[in-house]
Amino acid sequence: MTDLFLNIDASSIDWARAQFALTAIYHWLFVPLTLGLAVIMGICETLWYRTLTRSNGAIVDTFWLNAAKFWQKLFGINFAMGVATGIILEFEFGTNWSNYSWFVGDIFGAPLAVEGIVAFFMESTFVAVMFFGWKKVSPGFHLAATWLTGLGATISAWWILVANAWMQYPVGCEFNPDTMRNEMVSFFDVALSPFAIDKFFHTVISAWIVGAVFVVAVSGWYLMKKRETRLATESIKIAAIVGLIASLGAAMTGHKSAQSVAEVQPMKLAAMEALYDGGTEEGLAIVPGIKVPYALSIMATNDYKGFVPGINDILNGYTRPDGTREPSVNEKIMRGKQAITALAAYRKAKKEGADEGVLNEHLSVINANMQYFGYGYVKDKSDVVPPVWVNFWAFRIMVGLGCVFILFFAVIAILAFKIPFLSITVRRLLAIFCIIPETAADEYSISALPKWHYLIAIALVPLAYLASESGWLVAEFGRQPWTIQDMLPTWVAVSDVDGISVALTFFLFLFLFTLMLGVEINILLKQIKKGPKYENWN
Repeated sequence: MTDLFLNIDASSIDWARAQFALTAIYHWLFVPLTLGLAVIMGICETLWYRTLTRSNGAIVDTFWLNAAKFWQKLFGINFAMGVATGIILEFEFGTNWSNYSWFVGDIFGAPLAVEGIVAFFMESTFVAVMFFGWKKVSPGFHLAATWLTGLGATISAWWILVANAWMQYPVGCEFNPDTMRNEMVSFFDVALSPFAIDKFFHTVISAWIVGAVFVVAVSGWYLMKKRETRLATESIKIAAIVGLIASLGAAMTGHKSAQSVAEVQPMKLAAMEALYDGGTEEGLAIVPGIKVPYALSIMATNDYKGFVPGINDILNGYTRPDGTREPSVNEKIMRGKQAITALAAYRKAKKEGADEGVLNEHLSVINANMQYFGYGYVKDKSDVVPPVWVNFWAFRIMVGLGCVFILFFAVIAILAFKIPFLSITVRRLLAIFCIIPETAADEYSISALPKWHYLIAIALVPLAYLASESGWLVAEFGRQPWTIQDMLPTWVAVSDVDGISVALTFFLFLFLFTLMLGVEINILLKQIKKGPKYENWN
């Protein structure tokens, strides 16, 4: 282990990282819409079920049936593409990151196995009932299948995010020097770590925003074309509620996630803020040079006087508020090398049949320094600093657009539901700022806005994806250079394969994923243009 993996071609590392980033980015284009539309279509079918059960055998209005089927059709198109890219993403752990898989596969593989056996099986089973079970199963069972399809996708996201959260905050494991592997000692610590819980709620709730923005955009296009008016207005009402709740929820869960990052990944937080020299009463930068006083300390510690370490503090070592000292990166590098050297000595001594006392001596050194094991492969302390400006601006794009979505859904909800006083007040404010004609300020509704309003809703779709992808950039770029935080750098985790081979597959995946994305967009646009299919139930 002392010299293993250190002679891998640098181009192999770069291309492996690029390929995984490409696959993850494309995969995440499909996942948020799947999770978001699952909620919308579930609500629509629930309203249909209520209509049906209250009909007492009379001819019923099938509006909500047709609405549910329409959004389910768009869900299905997107769902299929997400499955294809997700499978490739998991295979890359074995092809490009085999050293990682070998070193921690016992731990990392467990949540992925549960995801494949339970969650994916669940969603793939009930999605068939949802699409092909109309009138073949009872309305109640079909409604349950629809919600269980969405729940299955959400549970699938849970286990994948558990695996990712473990990479950010490795818990519930111990290193076994005899097998040279990290082994799980507590499945519950891995599955229910605070970092995983925070990450799950923030990620899934942010996906609901993407789904809600998409529904508003599609509905806005119908209103702009003056067709499918009822579907559009009623869908906007549902999306406005889901979107507003999700936007506010994303802000709250984002604050909780930031506190988790401050506790276990302080370098990531420092990079997010381009904070080189930390301190107490730290302000949150809006842009370089402009800060909100005390906001960073509050975000990280819930205390306006809270201490937030900067990049230089972490590199050079600092004292925590509780009096404990955090070693410098150079100290961690030294202790990591001690762990690696002791591990090599232990394995050699055991192979030569050394007595128990010698083995225990080596083990004590390993155990005392194991938490810094990954630092033993770091050559210079600057290597542990993630790309600062990528993190800084990605974080601001995510948060800034999050604020935009809160305002957007609040206005949409007020106009769509015509809330007394608020509706009139907002419409008159819009008239004051010349957004709508002053003469129409008292009677404007969501279905009678000028076309450019609906164009804004459509334009927000790529911005919703930009915000979602920016969040992932912060999560993944922020922990660089670690594959597993403080445990395994990327250049140790990669497979020993030729860089040219990985580069070829990179461009092959780029072509295939771009083609798949183009095909999905084309099919979605055709289905949207075609609109819902109207049918009777009785």
